[in-house]
Amino acid sequence: MERILTYFPELSETQRWQFGALYELYTDWNAKINVISRKDIENLYLHHVLHSLGIARLIRFKEGSSVMDIGTGGGFPGIPLAIFFPDVTFHLVDSIGKKIKVAQAVAESVGLTNVTFRHGRAEEEKQLFDFVVSRAVMPLADLVKIAKKNIKKEQSNALPNGLICLKGGELQHEILPFRQKAVMEELGDYFDEEFFKTKKVVFVPLV
Repeated sequence: MERILTYFPELSETQRWQFGALYELYTDWNAKINVISRKDIENLYLHHVLHSLGIARLIRFKEGSSVMDIGTGGGFPGIPLAIFFPDVTFHLVDSIGKKIKVAQAVAESVGLTNVTFRHGRAEEEKQLFDFVVSRAVMPLADLVKIAKKNIKKEQSNALPNGLICLKGGELQHEILPFRQKAVMEELGDYFDEEFFKTKKVVFVPLV
C-alpha cells in the first residue's frame, strides 16, 4: 500500500481505504477461487494494483468517460482504475464466470458504484465506450480487432478514443502495423521497481 501512496499521494481518505482493503479481499477470495497465482498474491500491490495504475500515468480520464476492461480476470486493471477514477464508469468483461464473480464481490466490498460486469466474450459486447483497456496477454492486433467496434466516435479526453493496454517484453514486432499512430510508454520511466523494467503501456487510437 505504501508503494501506491509513494506514486499517488493525492488519494482521498476513501480511496486509501479502498486500496488498503484489496489485500485481504483478494487473499480471501484467492484461497477459494484462484484468480492470482498463489505465489504472487504477496505481490498484489506491486504486480497487480500499481501495474494497473500505470494507465493513469498515460492518461487522466475526464469525468464522465466510459471504459471497458476486456479479459479483466479478477478485476485488473479495472478495479484499481475504478477506485482511482471515481467519476468514470468501468465495464469489466471476462469469459470466465468465477473470475467475474470475484471481481464483482471485491467491487461491492469496497463500495464501488462506478463498475458494471459482464460474464461473456468481449467479441459479443455491443456497448460503446471512450476507451478499451486490457492487461491481457493477447497480441495487440487481436485486441485492436476486438476493441474497434466498441469505441465511440465523439471524443472528450486529451487522447483520442482508443485502446490502452499493459504489455511486457519485446513489442517492436507487435506494434509494427500500428507504429505510425501508436504510443508506447515505458513504465520503468514512471515506477522505480525492478518489476517495471520490461513493462509498457501501449495506446492505439481507434477513431
